[in-house]
Amino acid sequence: MAYIRETILTTISEAGEVHIAPLGIIQEKDGWVIAPFRPSTTLANIAANGLAVVNYTDEAKIFAGCLTDRKDWPLALIENCPVPRLDAALAHDVLKVESVTEDETRPRYFCKVIGSGQHRPFTGMNRAKAAVLEAAILVSRLKMLPAEKIETEIAYLKIAIDKTAGPDEETAFYWLLEKVIEHLAEVEGTS
Repeated sequence: MAYIRETILTTISEAGEVHIAPLGIIQEKDGWVIAPFRPSTTLANIAANGLAVVNYTDEAKIFAGCLTDRKDWPLALIENCPVPRLDAALAHDVLKVESVTEDETRPRYFCKVIGSGQHRPFTGMNRAKAAVLEAAILVSRLKMLPAEKIETEIAYLKIAIDKTAGPDEETAFYWLLEKVIEHLAEVEGTS
């Protein structure tokens, strides 16, 4: 089984436009694999310049925001790198593509870390943040899952939100919940 880190990736287009997206990176040997689906802005940007910045953050609102059309997050420049990092990153790695394994659906970009930075301390785990992360992953797969599975998962994740969330986690979860409700209404309307 692969080791996957759930991160926020920043990439940049040839025109200099920054794209922010949640993406799990896969550990492989002495590097990391970025495997975005076709078509995607992340894929186009990595293919264009061979660079990505992996942002390690515990900001639940960023994960939720990226999946609910809230992608305007403050950025910070990285010395000697055209791709910025999230200002909210606890740490970051700059990845450079070393090789590509082509695939019709999900090409695999094997990358090496060419730069890193630490920005603020990690202050511990929180069940609500983990629940938001799981809800974000669920929202990214809504079209692949039956309605019953979605409803069951959301009900379970809401327990952690109700018990341990601060205001940011509550907001993030409800952004995602709105997306789930919208999806389920569409599914119900087509049945």
